[in-house]
Amino acid sequence: MTTSKKAENVRDVIRYLQKFKNALLVIYLDDKTISSPLFSSHIRDIAMLHQAGLKVVLIPGARRRIDEVLNNAKIKWTYHDTFRVTSSDAMPLIKMAAFDVSNTVMTSLAANNITAVIGNWVRARGKGVLGGFDFGTAGEIDRLETEAIRTVLNDGFIPIFPCIGWNAAGHPYNISSMLLAKQVAMNLKADKLFFMMFKEEIVAGKYIIPDGFALSESGNIPAMNLEEVDLFLEKNAEADGDIKNVLKAAQEACRAGVTRVHILNGDSDGVLPCEIFSGLGSGTMIYTGNYGKVRAMEQTDIPSVLAIMKPFVESGKLLSRTEEEVAARLEDYIVYELDGGVHACAALHFYDDGQAEIAAVAVDENYAHMGIGPKLIDSLIDQAGEGGASSIFIMTTQTADWFEKLGFEEDSIESIPAERRKIWDPRRGSKVFRLRK
Repeated sequence: MTTSKKAENVRDVIRYLQKFKNALLVIYLDDKTISSPLFSSHIRDIAMLHQAGLKVVLIPGARRRIDEVLNNAKIKWTYHDTFRVTSSDAMPLIKMAAFDVSNTVMTSLAANNITAVIGNWVRARGKGVLGGFDFGTAGEIDRLETEAIRTVLNDGFIPIFPCIGWNAAGHPYNISSMLLAKQVAMNLKADKLFFMMFKEEIVAGKYIIPDGFALSESGNIPAMNLEEVDLFLEKNAEADGDIKNVLKAAQEACRAGVTRVHILNGDSDGVLPCEIFSGLGSGTMIYTGNYGKVRAMEQTDIPSVLAIMKPFVESGKLLSRTEEEVAARLEDYIVYELDGGVHACAALHFYDDGQAEIAAVAVDENYAHMGIGPKLIDSLIDQAGEGGASSIFIMTTQTADWFEKLGFEEDSIESIPAERRKIWDPRRGSKVFRLRK
């Protein structure tokens, strides 16, 4: 990795630390992650996030521990509509197992000098009998003691939620940890909700990836908006596992005001800080908007834009431009911003004869898989149309195939404006490609 790339990674971390200072994170840890060899590493990362000034709430899953305790007691149970259904004599054991897992998490945090609090902040009601089916000890969340939770957070502690809720009379119910995480995030208006699940990734090969979805180098979907989630669920209606329920919970949380929801693989070391402190992340993010956007370039963007262009200039794909040259034509440029960082640029130059040139197209190689380049081109094509351009052309030496895919066709040097021909260098041999209407 080059020094400039290392520097950019460090800048990413600093930018995200500033962005998420005092942010509230709700983290669901499934039971497989908690029992995995990487659990201590994840707890260390959570401790560092807390020490960095982020507020953290933890909801540990306890399914396997509850299974173990009930099996040892020879108590049978079933699942109905994803809810565990047992007789009332199982409830003391379920409660014990849930608190046992929460204690494991609290003890691990204590080993990292972090104080956590296990609380009974969940008011619940029994699901009762629905359609003639008795859900027994299964419960639903009635309300959360939000102010009490905020007090714990403001006092510098990490709240831990067992998967148990109580009614007004003190009767306990078993509730879904996954749904509890969603509800806590919604009620507390969390900045981020994380579902960390062991070996769960939205990746090609495991799921059907709809056409047009951008994939990371490892083959996973880095981000989906709510409409894309619907499309993904439609394509994977027959898929097994928890992912469909998680995605539906993510949609509901986003619609209720949670800024972003992230699905992470608990079998990946460092997945949590990588997801928070980099634009690409390492899992799949569900969002409503304001994730990435094309906007006009500003003066303060110029150093980032020149850094993005540098490898393309060195490889001969772009002409070299100085800071002064870019600044002189600042209004021609657009950039792609992701969480406050600039990761791509392009320019549109108008000529007196009515033609417009798309130039200086450069995308950070780490973000090239996300379809940013076509978004920039589409934006500039729209701008050219609004500006009354009679024709749009580009000049390229090594990216002809890419522009042909976007609808450009080769044309002659004589077709471009005389002003542009004057600075064309035959030694460089740039070819002209024109967008055909």
